[in-house]
Amino acid sequence: MKITKLTTYSVPPRWLFLKIETDEGIVGWGEPVLEGRAATVAAAVEELSDYVIGKDPRNIEDIWTVLYRAGFYRGGGIHMSALAGIDQALWDIKGKALGIPVHEMLGGKVRDKIRVYSWIGGDRPSDTAAAARDAVGRGFTAVKMNGTEELQFIDTWDKVEKCIANVTAVREAVGTNVGIGVDFHGRVHKPMAKVLIKELEPFKLMFIEEPVLSENVSSLLDVMRNTPTPIALGERLFSRWDFKDIISSGAVDIIQPDPSHCGGITETRKVAAMAEAYDVAVALHCPLGPIALAACLQLDANLYNAFIQEQSLGIHYNKSNDLLDYVVDPSVFAYNDGMVSIPDGPGLGIEVNEDYVIERAKEGARWRNPVWRHADGSFAEW
Repeated sequence: MKITKLTTYSVPPRWLFLKIETDEGIVGWGEPVLEGRAATVAAAVEELSDYVIGKDPRNIEDIWTVLYRAGFYRGGGIHMSALAGIDQALWDIKGKALGIPVHEMLGGKVRDKIRVYSWIGGDRPSDTAAAARDAVGRGFTAVKMNGTEELQFIDTWDKVEKCIANVTAVREAVGTNVGIGVDFHGRVHKPMAKVLIKELEPFKLMFIEEPVLSENVSSLLDVMRNTPTPIALGERLFSRWDFKDIISSGAVDIIQPDPSHCGGITETRKVAAMAEAYDVAVALHCPLGPIALAACLQLDANLYNAFIQEQSLGIHYNKSNDLLDYVVDPSVFAYNDGMVSIPDGPGLGIEVNEDYVIERAKEGARWRNPVWRHADGSFAEW
């Protein structure tokens, strides 16, 4: 079998899909996207295609190694996201060729379904209590919310009180047994992160996510190690080399690699295995489309330390299209009692509605995250 063609499709609301074709008519799909940089990733996929056209798609480990190492410069969000989508599509092809799901090729399932959480609120946390009640009413047993708006390095106490009030409202709305993740989103610098982590301890959170940007974690190690609240991060890390020091630091309890950013199924599995050796849990990052979610679920089926899965159904970014729009059979992602079943179809286990993908690609997507500024006019982390 030989790879004959790679085609990318930029589709609303902010996703990039990849189709890889072969000379035997078997087609694989991947989702190589870095939110806000989709066109750049598409260009990287096109450049990487020189290394894969004419190759046997079943030689995944060798293709991955060449795509990672052969360009001399390696790593980072663009390169690893392009590589991720190609890798996902190769696993999809191989599974379809064998007539089995990806998780069976990885050694088989350790679980049949996995808990999922629902995003509540938007970029600026507001009215999250009502959204939390609605999510619980739809069967979700865990939710995630943004914790703060803009925060200066040192900010006023009313900003802390507003965060506490939002979390209080959600906790009171859903009770003690629903998991609440609070995402600092890298908006918080070390001085205020110390304050917020301490003040949020009474709420018995499921986790605090990205308490500071990953590049600043070393400045907060003692606080992160000593808080009883689980600390999660990793969506902006792209390889096992990025993760290794953070995992070994003992400051992180949950890693969140994204199989559409972190080198695909091949690399994410290696990162998760490294984390398992340190008794660190996995919650794969995925505020993306259906191909990305399918790849995550194939990994979740196989990873012992996976405990919950992010998914984008109803997320505030999905304005023109939502998660289920691009699959032929939306029931493949069957949500029940706050969990989703692992797809058992061949490859990634989903059938992409290619006609609809082509139709929506005519509109395309050019999503950009907001640019925020403080009251003094200086840039604020979003």
